[in-house]
Amino acid sequence: MSNEQPTILVTGASGHLGSLTVHALIERGLEPARIIAAGRNTEHLQPLAQLGVNTVRMDYDDPATVASAMEGAGTVILVSGSEIGKRIKQHQTVIDAAAEAGISKLIYTSVTQADTTSNPVAPEHKETEAALKASAVPFVIARNNWYTENYLPDVATARTTGTVLANAGLGKVASASRADYAAGLAAIALGEGFLGHTLELGGDEPWDYKELASAISTVIGREVEYRPVSTAELISALGEAGVDEALIGFSTALGEAIRAGDLAFSDGTLSRLIGRATTPLVEGLSAHA
Repeated sequence: MSNEQPTILVTGASGHLGSLTVHALIERGLEPARIIAAGRNTEHLQPLAQLGVNTVRMDYDDPATVASAMEGAGTVILVSGSEIGKRIKQHQTVIDAAAEAGISKLIYTSVTQADTTSNPVAPEHKETEAALKASAVPFVIARNNWYTENYLPDVATARTTGTVLANAGLGKVASASRADYAAGLAAIALGEGFLGHTLELGGDEPWDYKELASAISTVIGREVEYRPVSTAELISALGEAGVDEALIGFSTALGEAIRAGDLAFSDGTLSRLIGRATTPLVEGLSAHA
């Protein structure tokens, strides 16, 4: 084992992005023994353990497990939690533990344009960014745009209906695959010169929902039409379909943010980090459809 390699803790490693990030670190040459994969569900960490990765249980709601997971780590990749409404406290727990442990680099997965967007997931990210900046922990903020995989439910629906229904107008989304973002996180973790920076990460080719419908059509082999609707019309349609109010509120707010251009930004930072083009929309959808 090279003593020059850092020991990197990846939180949320039992989830999609965290697990892919562990694989990306290994692909970039980090020895598995230099990785600590932490997650709430240790059973889901077993495939990583079989690669020689250290695995530990870590629950954002249990500060003792957070502190324990950081033992021996120099860098932390904080994959943001998934429990909306609880994440500010959870992320603060990680930041506090990182400060106590003397972590030399903490990379946080935020959301694109967190400080200005109307994206409904942004407020907790914005507060976490502020907490990082107020802390003594050396940080890098990785503002991920949307995951292409977020549109797999649209692929499934279109197989039956032949339509994509949204209130997004022709606003664009600079999505990339989770594997693209994971590769970017690995590059930041193993690279130099990023401390104190906020990086906007997104796909190379932003697309609109008309292009999404065309991509889905290619993937499933049938014609798919984009049906742009107003927010009121979408609320009505989702309500008639039995969707719960919270999800309706989220979906319509997201559509409005997309229509306003809040997910359109891409400056090529991600592709430069990973040394290749980001995954095209059709390829990203077909890989999982």
